[in-house]
Parts: sequence; structure tokens; C-alpha cells
Amino acid sequence: MSEPMTSPRQQEPESPAPRRQRPLLTLEVLRREQISEHMVRVVAGGPGFDRFQPNSCADAYCKIWFGPQGRPIDGTEDLDTIRARSEREHWPVSRTYTVRNVDPEAREISIDFVVHGDEGLAGPWAASAQPGEPLTFSGPGGAFNPDPDADWYLLAVDESALPAAATVLRALPQDAVGQAFIEVAGPADRQPVPKPAGVELTWLYRGDIPAGRSRMLTDAVSAAPWRDGTVQVFAHGEREAMKSLRDVLFSHRGLERRQVSLSGYWAAGRTEDVFQAEKRTPVGKIL
Repeated sequence: MSEPMTSPRQQEPESPAPRRQRPLLTLEVLRREQISEHMVRVVAGGPGFDRFQPNSCADAYCKIWFGPQGRPIDGTEDLDTIRARSEREHWPVSRTYTVRNVDPEAREISIDFVVHGDEGLAGPWAASAQPGEPLTFSGPGGAFNPDPDADWYLLAVDESALPAAATVLRALPQDAVGQAFIEVAGPADRQPVPKPAGVELTWLYRGDIPAGRSRMLTDAVSAAPWRDGTVQVFAHGEREAMKSLRDVLFSHRGLERRQVSLSGYWAAGRTEDVFQAEKRTPVGKIL
């Protein structure tokens, strides 16, 4: 989520400064909740909550750090220490997740995970997470907030970005108007999503079409009535679907870059690590 930087210097370039590592925060799992057929919520808190510093972004996210056994590290050592004493293949890896809710009174945060059996790393852990287990992460980060000057809002996401869309809908002005499309496998994946009354929410069911292979979001946005005035768009999900939406939003609708938050959260047929590595290559770039 950072922009590439170039130096104007003509002399021999200096070695790049080490990237500043955000401090780790360790909470403990308090409970696990089944939100829908394929989504699990992990609620965490405990003594570490006092160190959690929320940001002002509607799409706040954290990077959860997993050890080689497929469970979050316990936070007793920082990442540099772990890397110094471990072979590279045993280094912790991160997975990025939206902070769905922060409850200061209960001293809890909630994070939602899409679960498809044993696929992936974070999902299987979340499906079996037990009270008392550590949840170690860095963050929160974030970049998006609703533009109060927008005349209307358009959201288009699949289930991977459903938690982010829910936090954005919650942050909209109560008199906001617009349209939100959420693609999921079927009706069992619906969940309550609070929103302003003027924002129409449409659930799209892909049925037997594999996740990441449907054109439902692109087709829905293309066919939707286009309101007058300035729109702000929040479109996040599978990478190729987002590329299709990019063409609709910029080529067909003529939107400006500042009006659109567009991002790939995952890529069909790619592991998380391959997907992340491809972000630095032409196939992985959306904007």
C-alpha cells in the first residue's frame, strides 16, 4: 500500500533504509462466532487491549502474524528476533484482515475470516480458534474514508472484502444515498450489514460458479442505474474481477482516480504468498 519512490540523486545510490516495522500487539482470543456459513468472527481482548490504538480510517486493517505451525505467534519475541534465530522458511508470515469492530467499553476487537475448509492459513485457524489463544498483529493501517462531498456512493465487493464494506457502510453519513453490491456463494452467506436507509444493498449469489470466476460484480455495476452527481466508489475483491470493474469505472464511466478506491484482496488460482509477490509485477497491478 505504499507508493514506489525514486531518488533524484545522480551519484551511486545509497543502500535503502530498513523498513520501519510496526510494533506487535498481542491480544487473547475471547470467543469465536459463526457469522454465516463461510464466515467466522474471532473476538479478542485481554490485557493487551490497552495498547491498541484505533485509527480514523473506515477500512482499518491489521496484519496478523502466523508461525510455521499455522497459528499466530505468541508475541513474546519481536519479528527481528525471530528472524535472526530462524531459517527463512520458518519466519512468520502475515495475513491482512479488516478490523470489523472495536468495542472500547468491552475492551474487545472483532475480526472476520472467510473459511473454506482447510484452504489457506488464517481461515482454518479462525475456524478452530480457542479462548486464551494469542492473536498477534501489527497495525492498524488504513487509507479510506467516505468523502463527505460525494453526492452518492457505490460499493462492489466479494466476501473477502465484505467486512471492509460493512465498516465503510457504517461510516457513511446517515443521509447517504447509493448502491452496494456484495457477491457471496449463496443465501446462507448473508449477514446483517447496518447501512444508511438511502443506500440500497443487493446480494449477488454466484451458486456453483467458483469464487473468483464470476462476472457478477462487473455485470451488476455495468447494469445499475447511474445517478447524477459525483460518486465515490469502494470496490475490493478478487484481482481479475477488480480489473474488469476498473475498465467499467474508468473507461466506460469516465471516473477520476480520486473518486475510486479499487484493490485486489486475493487472486483465483494463487496462494497468498504468490499473490502478494505478484503485486510488484504487471499482472498484479490494478491501478
